[in-house]
Amino acid sequence: MEKKEFHRANLPHYQQPGQAYFVTWNLYDAIPAKALQDYTQKLKLLRSNIDFAIHSNRPHEQISELRFEYNILRKKMMKAFEDLLHLENKSVINLSKPHNTQIVINALRYWEDKRLYNYTICVMPNHVHWVFKLLKENENGKPVWLDDVLKSVKQYSATQINKQEKRAGMLWHKESWDTTIRDDRHLYEAIEYTRNNPVTAGLVTHWSDWLGTIIFE
Repeated sequence: MEKKEFHRANLPHYQQPGQAYFVTWNLYDAIPAKALQDYTQKLKLLRSNIDFAIHSNRPHEQISELRFEYNILRKKMMKAFEDLLHLENKSVINLSKPHNTQIVINALRYWEDKRLYNYTICVMPNHVHWVFKLLKENENGKPVWLDDVLKSVKQYSATQINKQEKRAGMLWHKESWDTTIRDDRHLYEAIEYTRNNPVTAGLVTHWSDWLGTIIFE
């Protein structure tokens, strides 16, 4: 069955083989379950309004206004999400332990030059930032889908970290926050944001001092 370019869980997700992405995901206990519930509900309502406006052939200006409102709210939610991640330090697992950091990096590099190109990686204590570009086709000539890649790297890293930490059960939150890279300027901003995340969080004074940050040339 061919996958859709758009699917939806609690957050909107867009997929397109050959597309560049900025993706963030976190440990399952990094943020209180209902902390962003209000944002999530408002985004769902706006998304429904946009879909209705499109299917009802509403004026282009009205659809553009709804999309603008949606994007502004999504940015506010992302800011709140990041602030909560930086404040929370009581997660059961610390990803910044060298062996855990390396496990995540190995997972994100596994499909390098086979299904994707990496731009930058940052493994924080309770979440991960990843900027990369999918190839259009994999080694078997099949389309490369974002959710397949994320499922692969999250399952592998969760299994290996649980083994390392001698624990069992859920490690990652079931969803990821993915943003489609629009252009070169957006790509540059995503890379800068990712590599400077440990500085923003007050963990180091320069991004190169953080073990979990890798910039790919």
